[in-house]
Amino acid sequence: MSRPTTLALPEHTTSHRLDTSRGSFAVLDTAPAPDAPAQHGTALLVPGFTGSKEDFLDLLAPLSAAGFRVVAVDGRGQHESGGPRDEAAYAQRELAADVVAQGAALAARGDGRPLHLLGHSLGGQIVRAAVLAGGQEAWASLTLMSSGPAEVAPEQQVRTQLLIDHLPTMDMETAWQAMRALDADREGVPATPAWLDDFLHRRWVTTVPEQLIATARQLMAEPDRVAELAAVALPKLVLSGEVDYAWPIPLLDVMAERLGARRVVIKGAEHSPNAERPAETASALIAFWAGEGAPGEK
Repeated sequence: MSRPTTLALPEHTTSHRLDTSRGSFAVLDTAPAPDAPAQHGTALLVPGFTGSKEDFLDLLAPLSAAGFRVVAVDGRGQHESGGPRDEAAYAQRELAADVVAQGAALAARGDGRPLHLLGHSLGGQIVRAAVLAGGQEAWASLTLMSSGPAEVAPEQQVRTQLLIDHLPTMDMETAWQAMRALDADREGVPATPAWLDDFLHRRWVTTVPEQLIATARQLMAEPDRVAELAAVALPKLVLSGEVDYAWPIPLLDVMAERLGARRVVIKGAEHSPNAERPAETASALIAFWAGEGAPGEK
């Protein structure tokens, strides 16, 4: 999961509900900085498995300074958005339809400026499904961040299956304590500051368990839809760190080639370049959204 370096909201950022045709969603909404060189458009940022809008906090200020409005969202069942206690509500087609509705709500207030779509990890597969469902006309570009072509790697499947096996039999607090115990037994797991530990705990217990179970199943069974996406005439970026536990980097390289997409690798980052190397990640996104060459491009 992504670990933001701060929970402080940047300047020009509000926390509110985005009303759409499919309900309201909790968002962090950052306006373009008043002294930005130009106002370029809006970016919708969709988080991944066990994530939330706060995963993108470190990107908001640099993207705002470059002239973008940035809207990071809690999806249905994630953190502060809420959702029903029914796995069917979190089928990928439902989550993708939510993204389409969020884009439509933003476009209605966007003064005709471009609308860019980004998904991190599981969020990348959700936004891919949104585009393939017929929503490609709404978007100016698509970014897949640390998100692979199909199911997650075998090692990650084991950990994901554990969650599917145990979540139905315990409450979220018990599950949190069990995960903490597992992490304590693993070598090389860095200590978490108290403020961040409090946030991660709060986010976990406010996430709907059926959302986690349904999306865990998606991660383990996602088909390869790269050829379908390649047929969509939309500028695409595949961005990742140098190491990724969910999808091997060579697999992401090949996916980018199959998509005809721009490929950017963020040096020093792993599965969450948005939080691990935010300045470099923001620079790559700004360059892509502005149609320029990007640092780290292959």
